[in-house]
Amino acid sequence: MVSINYSAREVCCKIVYYGPGLSGKTTNLQYIHSKVPQNTRGKLISLATEADRTLYFDFLPINIGTINDFQAKFQLYTVPGQVYYNATRKLVLRGVDGLVFVADSQADKMDENIESLANLEENLREYGYDINQLPLVLQFNKRDLPNVLSVQELNARLNPRGLPFFEASAPSGKGVFDTLKLIIKLVLDKAKSAGSSAMSQRAAPPPAEAAPYPSGERVAAAPQPTAETIPTRTDSPQPVTAAPDWRTAAQPAASEWNAPSQPTVAVAPDPAFRPYPGSDRQMSAERRTGRVPVVSAPRELPAASLEKNIGSDSREHATGAGSMNTPQMAPSLRRRAANKKRSFFKRLFGIK
Repeated sequence: MVSINYSAREVCCKIVYYGPGLSGKTTNLQYIHSKVPQNTRGKLISLATEADRTLYFDFLPINIGTINDFQAKFQLYTVPGQVYYNATRKLVLRGVDGLVFVADSQADKMDENIESLANLEENLREYGYDINQLPLVLQFNKRDLPNVLSVQELNARLNPRGLPFFEASAPSGKGVFDTLKLIIKLVLDKAKSAGSSAMSQRAAPPPAEAAPYPSGERVAAAPQPTAETIPTRTDSPQPVTAAPDWRTAAQPAASEWNAPSQPTVAVAPDPAFRPYPGSDRQMSAERRTGRVPVVSAPRELPAASLEKNIGSDSREHATGAGSMNTPQMAPSLRRRAANKKRSFFKRLFGIK
């Protein structure tokens, strides 16, 4: 597609010369480069072999002047004519705006012309181009040679669609600029028509939305239920009991809100039950009754009973204190605490 740079006010088009090998494509560009003024052309870049065959492509940029305040620049390319360079042919065709098919007018080259034209259509189809929609000019080259076909025969074999054509002789320049001027005109005309159609599409109002129903058409209303369509129950209906209203239900008195759920039961003190604080018997009693057991005041016992029931370790404490009003530590817990304290000082001072 034609590239338009509005900031630089430039229009850039790509024109590709296509055809079989040795048909005169590179000669067309060489003649154009030699005749175009130096300030309006670039450098001709050609990658050719020792036999002067195009290896990759030829490139010639030219500037034809100002058109509607835009600088019109054209990039002229040629493709290699050899069959095994088809990948390069396809690559050069990418982004093409106009085509010039250079056909060899010699009779023995007709098969190559037909094969190259079919290859052109195939490569364009792979890029999504339609050869009938692109600007295309035929050039029947080498008309100065003796063994050439007539223009009628060439058109019958190569131009069934009636495309514009020119007779040419590239070394002498006959028909070279005529072909170039026509393809430039076709490319610019297509770009102009495409731009005007795009502008008209932008300016056109959006199409009005169609009415949901055609005028005069009536929409059938939904059928209303009748006595025949409403299902009826044959069994007798069950009585419905209304839910009780919480606002009218009897509420408990204010004094009953904070009343305990169960009355407290007093546990009679047992003189024989004297658990040590933190012992297993005390914890089991708390878990069993749910409250701390009531422990009665200790009674004073004779020394014989103390020695028999508690032991010498407790007797010394009991006789020394003179009473057992304070809870005493179990002998096993006291020995364990003493051993822990002794082992602590042993570790602290290194005593063995």
